[in-house]
Formats: sequence, structure tokens, C-alpha cells
Amino acid sequence: MTNFRNLMSISALSILLITAPAAHADLVVLQYHHVDDSTPQATSTSRSLFEAQLQMISELGLNVIPLGEGTRQALSTEDNTDNQVAISFDDAYESVYSFAAPVLERYDMPYTIFVNTNSVGARGYMSWQQLQELANNKQVTIANHSSDHAHLARKKGESEQAWSQRVDRSLDDAHTALKKRMGSSEPLFAYPYGEYDEGVEKKLEQRGWYGFGQQSGAIGRYSHHTRLPRFPMANAYGQLGSLKDKLLSKAFPVSAIELPDGVVTRNPPILEFTLGDQLSPDRLTCFASGLGRIDFTTTGNTVTVQAPKALSGRRFRYNCTHPAGDGRFYWLSQQWLNLDAPED
Repeated sequence: MTNFRNLMSISALSILLITAPAAHADLVVLQYHHVDDSTPQATSTSRSLFEAQLQMISELGLNVIPLGEGTRQALSTEDNTDNQVAISFDDAYESVYSFAAPVLERYDMPYTIFVNTNSVGARGYMSWQQLQELANNKQVTIANHSSDHAHLARKKGESEQAWSQRVDRSLDDAHTALKKRMGSSEPLFAYPYGEYDEGVEKKLEQRGWYGFGQQSGAIGRYSHHTRLPRFPMANAYGQLGSLKDKLLSKAFPVSAIELPDGVVTRNPPILEFTLGDQLSPDRLTCFASGLGRIDFTTTGNTVTVQAPKALSGRRFRYNCTHPAGDGRFYWLSQQWLNLDAPED
């Protein structure tokens, strides 16, 4: 494990945690791109499904909270018993302005828009004027999604200096643009494509930023500040039949610091973690992208998960769940990044 994670006690994030208010709730973050019926299916949530999702949140009596506030509370709280929800949008697509924002205003729900600043004003994206209009609403947070929406993990064959300069520019140019135009200062960053490696995590750590991915699960005291999970809500993943389990899910009681970097060095990759005394391997279920349920082995309290064959694509996941009582599930998601696969 890299040394920077052992320096958390002196990081800016630690200062945020020390001063965070007490609460008793894990945080489930929902991640959207387009909210429309005519945009690409892979990254779209239909209008009717979006409204139905908000209605379910309301019917379950879940508190919807600003992302920064909810994250700080969830990370700093012992033995969370309840859940809160945060809503986020990546890329600042125009459909968020024209459709999602009015619906959220009707429900009086706060939300965060992660902006890749070079795309502002391009076809299908919001303009700076539209973003400023939304930002004037106290329920809306504008946050950093890089300047160029690039793949930030270090590429094979890329020198460390070239990689570092490239990533610094992408992170800081966006930060500067948002600060100048919007006055945005929340230390929130969403990784483009949900991709990161330990080098990118270290850069966020140095800046005192929280890093949000696209792996699923709830945020709680076991989570790590630079690899925070969100549940993708596109049509394929946000259907109401499984949404309740996601909204009520709990942070898996395994420290995210102990989980691997995620960059694939062998395929299929191996995930190992230690179950605490409160969990039983007999009640654990694990899945792999495109393969469904997969087997795992245990040695004492150590669980070893490996798919039965190599997985295709640039990004894929292992998900493991375990009953948490009251019909809820602990939810762990490990995202893998295959640098041999082409960028998309």
C-alpha cells in the first residue's frame, strides 16, 4: 500500500473530518449523466424513471442532503444506523438544466453537478449562464470533473513527469475556471469514467479533495476519501426493482484503505479482504461484471475473490454483498481498470 494513505492524519481531509458535525447515517450517492429519453442509453436515465426514483426516495422517508455535507458526516460517524441520500450529475449535460433541475426543485432536493469545464457551452452541454443560474440556488453545488474529461490514470509508456503535468493541468485548470466563474470551492471531484489509480488519488489527497468514482456502495466510516462510491442510475442500473436495496445499503465493514489499487496486473484480478467477526462467509455473495454470481474462497477470515475467466473491457467490477439486518445489505464494489484495453 502506498505511503500517502498513511499520512491521512495530517492531510487537509483529516482537518475536515475533525470539524465535521456528528450524524448517524451512511450516505448513498446516486450518479446520473443525461436525464432524457433521446440521449445515449448507456448514460441516460429516462424522464419517467428519474421521477419514479425521486418518488421512491420520498416514500422511504430518506433525507436528501448536499453531497459535501453528507460525505463528511458519513466518514466521521461511528456505527451509522440510518441512511441519507445525495444526488450527483456528471458532465453538466443540458438535459439536467432543462428537465432534472425543475423536478428536483419541485421535490426540494439538493444536488451536485460535476463539470468538465472545456465542454461548457458545447452542443448538448450547459452554458456558463445556465450553470450560474443553477448555482444561484442554494440547493445546487457546482464541482470539479476535470477540464478535459481525460483518462487520468497513468498510461502505459507515459513518463511520470508527462503524466503528472497532464493531470495537474486537468485538475487545476478546471478548479481555476470554476472558482473564477462560479465561486465554487467545495473540495469535491468526480473521476472521469470513474477511473483512477493510486497516483491520481495522491494528487487529490494533496489538494484536500474528496474523490468520487462509479463503483457502487454506500459511504460510511469504512470508506476512503479518494475512492468514494456512487450508484450509477442509468436505465440499465436504476430500475425500481433493485433501487430500494441500493438506497438502504450500508457501507461494507472492510476498510477501503486495505483494498487494492484497481489497476489490473493480471486478468482475472484477485480481490482479498478480511471479514470482521460480525460477518459470515456463508452469507456473502459476490458477482463479476458480465458473469453474474461467482465463487470465492476463505482462509480463516480472509476472503479471496477471483472471476473464473478473464474479463473483457477497460472497466469492470467485483461486487460483494452481505445481509446487514432489517432487510438491508452491506455492499462492497471493487472497480478494476485494464490499461491494456483502449480508452473510450
